[in-house]
Amino acid sequence: MVRKTLSSRRFIKPSYAYLIEKKREGQEFTKEEIRYIIDSILDGEMPDFQMAAMAMAIFFQGMSAQETAILTEEMMLSGEVIDLSHIAKPKIDKYSTGGVGDKTSLVLVPLAVASGIVIPMMGGIDQDFAISSLDKLSAVPGFNADMGIDPFIEQLEKIGGAMVRQSAELAPADAKLYDLRKKTATIPSLPLITGSVLSKKLAEGAEGLVIDVKWGNGSFIRDLEQAKQLARSMTRVGRSMKRRCVALVTDMNQPLGDTVGTALELKEAIQLLKGEGPEDLQELVLKLGMEIVRLAGVAGSTLSAKQTVQRHIEDGTALEKLKEIVAAQGGDTSYIDDPDKFPTAKHIRKLPAPKRGYVHTINAAQIAKGVHLLGAGADEDGNIDYAVGVSEIKKVGTQVKQGEPLMMIHYNDEAKLEQALEYFKAAYRLAPKRPTPPPLIVERVA
Repeated sequence: MVRKTLSSRRFIKPSYAYLIEKKREGQEFTKEEIRYIIDSILDGEMPDFQMAAMAMAIFFQGMSAQETAILTEEMMLSGEVIDLSHIAKPKIDKYSTGGVGDKTSLVLVPLAVASGIVIPMMGGIDQDFAISSLDKLSAVPGFNADMGIDPFIEQLEKIGGAMVRQSAELAPADAKLYDLRKKTATIPSLPLITGSVLSKKLAEGAEGLVIDVKWGNGSFIRDLEQAKQLARSMTRVGRSMKRRCVALVTDMNQPLGDTVGTALELKEAIQLLKGEGPEDLQELVLKLGMEIVRLAGVAGSTLSAKQTVQRHIEDGTALEKLKEIVAAQGGDTSYIDDPDKFPTAKHIRKLPAPKRGYVHTINAAQIAKGVHLLGAGADEDGNIDYAVGVSEIKKVGTQVKQGEPLMMIHYNDEAKLEQALEYFKAAYRLAPKRPTPPPLIVERVA
């Protein structure tokens, strides 16, 4: 795709103040106006204070489906658009809005590749406290997540999958706008989320996209109705751009799986690829995996999709594909064969239940922030303590006795533990009656 330049004879450039006022009053932008806004952001011509005002106006007034689709396309065309049409296999990507303990991508990428699907996955990070899949994979010695576009395409041709860092050459206008959104508290804007995600994912060369929209206290989307609206917005815009899209709205009011950390989560992902691991993660991997193989056309019926996913886990082919991807990106696959080789923390301490009762609620974000303080998240210098985190997390609805562990804390530094403990203690609320655990998958939007 080639980006078209604006013709000054056909389009009289409006002032930025006029455009801000237009959106402030709830009016729709034309295609030419949206292209002008994106060009101005890309070229650095729009001052930051007016970009901030524009983002805030969009945050409060929203955008129509047509505006959002135009915004997405213009952001996608602001940089390189990878062409994978020479690869005959179906090309599907998976995106999650980010969640605590979510290691599904580590399982789904090799699973999809084993099913004959090409997965061109480039990952970023959408929450300050979340640990990205690439941070988890970096626990494997030698693993390299930085890759140019040409080597990225070559790996897709040879292996069928790659998990790399987002290329700066893709959707550069979004990168500038996203940085501003973080500073202006406009991250939760549904049209801006839609444009940001789809512009990057579609620039990767994906023909279709399976989206996991998380809602709850462990997501930046706290409201269920807003999560449903985002799922509809993404699938609608995807279809308007001639891409196949399916979204699942899933619960993030407690961590996914039994662990939160880097090496701890990677070990849990390896367990899942062996057909083991926590029930909630097994359920989500199965459902998302079924959506991927159906969207790709590899499986026609629901039953066939389920059998395809289960077969590649049970026969070990998905695990072998993870090793292939890790090896291709410089990682030591002996760590996948023997997860006990991953670093372990010097100390493990339980978080005791303060009283008898049932786990009524868990604030997943509090747990994530505590784990970050232990050192699991990258610091300013990019250093990560791969050994730290939490495991054996008691889930909502579980009965506990006083003093029984709500989780096990893996740590190396006593001072960091003291800070993190405040978050861990605040995360749990116990009650005398058993609550009804929330459904993991709330809605499917296609």
